[in-house]
Amino acid sequence: MRMGPQAFNASRLIQDRLTRTQSTGIREMVFAFRRSQRPVRPLPNECRNLLLCACAATLFMTACSRPPDSSRTVTIEPEISPQPARIGPVVVTLRLADHAAKAVTGAHIALEADMSHAGMAPVLGEAKEIEPGRYQAHLTFGMAGDWVILLQITLPGGQNFEHQIEVRGVRPN
Repeated sequence: MRMGPQAFNASRLIQDRLTRTQSTGIREMVFAFRRSQRPVRPLPNECRNLLLCACAATLFMTACSRPPDSSRTVTIEPEISPQPARIGPVVVTLRLADHAAKAVTGAHIALEADMSHAGMAPVLGEAKEIEPGRYQAHLTFGMAGDWVILLQITLPGGQNFEHQIEVRGVRPN
């Protein structure tokens, strides 16, 4: 790229001309490119309004979109004991870590365990923090089969999200 008096200059490339139409006497701005001398007229008002509405809608949709999902920034490592799971009391241990693998402390975690088929009442529980980033809850599986545990997590900053854990093949005693 050459610099100096012959360098590219955008203001030289576009030349403004005011023209007066003979019939209406209205002045309009016409842009002409120096190299091609083809006139380029501004958009009509209808097109400008449509373009303005499209830009405003795009800005509105972007600004009003949901923030990134917290579950993508928090990792959850569940552990259920005894293994394999059996009818009766089970201990659900959860480790929560942020995107930097730092323990998430101060979260509130509610659990709801349901059988994968209809007809069984849900089992509810709440996880307590037993050490930084490690939470523990006690549930009771009342029947053999497949269970689903739904975690409803509220982080210290107020973000809420849900996470589902599938427990397959709970065995009879």
